[in-house]
Amino acid sequence: MPSLSPVIAEIRLAVRTALADLPEGSTVVVALSGGADSLALAAATAFEAPKLGVRVGTLTVDHGLQSGSDAVAARAARTATTLGLDALVVRVEVGDEGGPEAAAREARYRVLKDAAADAGASAVLLGHTLDDQAETVLLGLARGSGAASMQGMAPVREDDDGLRWVRPLLAVRRETTRAFCVASDLDVWDDPHNAEQRFARVRARDRVLPVLEAELGPGIAEALARTAEQLREDAEAFDEMIHETIEDIVEHAEAGISVSVAALAANPAALRNRIIRLVVDSEFGVSLTRLQTLEVARLATDWSGQGPIDLPACSAARVGGRIVFTAR
Repeated sequence: MPSLSPVIAEIRLAVRTALADLPEGSTVVVALSGGADSLALAAATAFEAPKLGVRVGTLTVDHGLQSGSDAVAARAARTATTLGLDALVVRVEVGDEGGPEAAAREARYRVLKDAAADAGASAVLLGHTLDDQAETVLLGLARGSGAASMQGMAPVREDDDGLRWVRPLLAVRRETTRAFCVASDLDVWDDPHNAEQRFARVRARDRVLPVLEAELGPGIAEALARTAEQLREDAEAFDEMIHETIEDIVEHAEAGISVSVAALAANPAALRNRIIRLVVDSEFGVSLTRLQTLEVARLATDWSGQGPIDLPACSAARVGGRIVFTAR
């Protein structure tokens, strides 16, 4: 028998590893666009899942943003069917809040979540690769919004409803998924949006990363992905420390929540700022900028009688030995 192509073996192993801890009888949904990454993921999952007793379906989201998008979605679904997978296509209406990319992503994830619920699925599989991770970290660095924006995408994330979002190919290069499709005789769709320079991610991919590779040497994408992994480890440790600390220093207040001034002041700046952001996000569902966070921190560390600070959805004021966050 001919030997197995190394690229097929690599991606099948990545998928097998990602599925290994799912109970037998589980169902997963593969997000299938028809591009090389998601096609490779769907094909490898179709091969590996039955051996683990895992059922697989695919969902192709037609965003309706390009001429002929319905035909592209139908072709992806036909490919899934030839792989022996149940295939579903859903057309969505994409708004404009946050820009076209963010709006399309929001619509896509909403439909994927609904489809997983309908199928009784325990996980959604996404086809993001190491290259996607490197681009995400680079864009986070450019925004200058701290370590949180540079953690990239988690290999596994469980949402509030217990649904797992799994990225089996996060350590696989994009060129490997395309080679997988060639070796498997899969017809790949190339999204024209991936060549449009108006998108920051496309410019990072086509212009910035190649320059970094040329000037600093090969391995930049892998280094950025490693950075994301290390920052996620740090964040997980911080989160554990924060939740332990919050139990002792946070109290509910009328129309809001309060935090001990002494406890905030005693903590290192990194922990103090994370506590402030977490408290506001958990209580009011909004994210603070770094400048807003530092202004709140000054109520504990550099207070000279300044009054309340207006924040998104709430205000912060020092009242005695506590900082009180009140809904506005």
